[in-house]
Amino acid sequence: MGRCRLAVLSLCALSLSGCDRTIAWGEVNSIIVGASAELWETSGNAIANGLQPTIFTVRDERTFRITHQDPLGSDWGLLREFRQVLLIGTAEDPWISEVLDARSRDEPLNPPEIFQLYDLWALGQLVTVLLLPPGGGADEVEARLDDLLALFDGQYREYVHARMFISGLDSLLADTLRAAGGFALQLPVIYRWSQEDSVFIFRNDNPDPSQLIREVAITWRSPIPDPLTDADMLDWRLSLSRNYYADEQLVTEEVEPGRAAGDDAREIHGVWESAPGAWPAAGPFLTRTRACPGQDRLYLIDSWLYAPGRDKYEYMLQLRYILDSFECEPALPGAGM
Repeated sequence: MGRCRLAVLSLCALSLSGCDRTIAWGEVNSIIVGASAELWETSGNAIANGLQPTIFTVRDERTFRITHQDPLGSDWGLLREFRQVLLIGTAEDPWISEVLDARSRDEPLNPPEIFQLYDLWALGQLVTVLLLPPGGGADEVEARLDDLLALFDGQYREYVHARMFISGLDSLLADTLRAAGGFALQLPVIYRWSQEDSVFIFRNDNPDPSQLIREVAITWRSPIPDPLTDADMLDWRLSLSRNYYADEQLVTEEVEPGRAAGDDAREIHGVWESAPGAWPAAGPFLTRTRACPGQDRLYLIDSWLYAPGRDKYEYMLQLRYILDSFECEPALPGAGM
């Protein structure tokens, strides 16, 4: 992959007169692509396919939404105020030369290159520029699509992580869980938690449980059993949901069968739905097992999402961050005393 340079400027800090800009609009994962009609004619499909890969939650879902706009068109003045804008062109193109005027003059041009500017046409906006060499076109654009996707995806994941911890990190809970359960988890303060038997449940159903629920449950078996099959893991999950969830959850599809998820860990990604007779609900889940030999425990770490009518990629990233934060103590509290 080619070198991707990130030059970030806050124009409002440079000019007080620029602070009367409007607030950028649109979603963080919606990107307006400003490129000539001719370039889009030859490379539009490649750009769209390269920058909006699909993932499966309960259906195919695009991680980003790409919309082309000709910067010479009549709608450009409005659409360029999106939160995410990608500009493609050479220094001779007027929509690129305007951006270059805002870039630090200490930064030499080195096309083809990628750089970024904050608050260019609206506050809270991020403009990404793919600067092409003179005469550059489809070949140069398509050669940098992997770099662009990696940049967008990395920044989106950082945004999701920061957004989920707006309420703050519950560091006190992590200490409590180490003492009470022998494990730790990084959770936002907004999550509620409860314990029954050897089952810990962590739930965030804000703003309304009819609209959005994120839940994580942790339990274990000891001593560590023989390696579990996918069917064994799903049977364990079914028993957990039947006995400790508000409603039993039936697995209807394995999206990603069991695979390694780090040392001594295995993960299944699938789709659940409520049992017959219960409130009709469904959503994706991530379930992991994690062996902790120092405790002689095999943990089950289950997470699930209910978000009807919403895109689910952001929330699944949140659940994955929580699962990735799981740590078990080298030994159980009080052991050996």
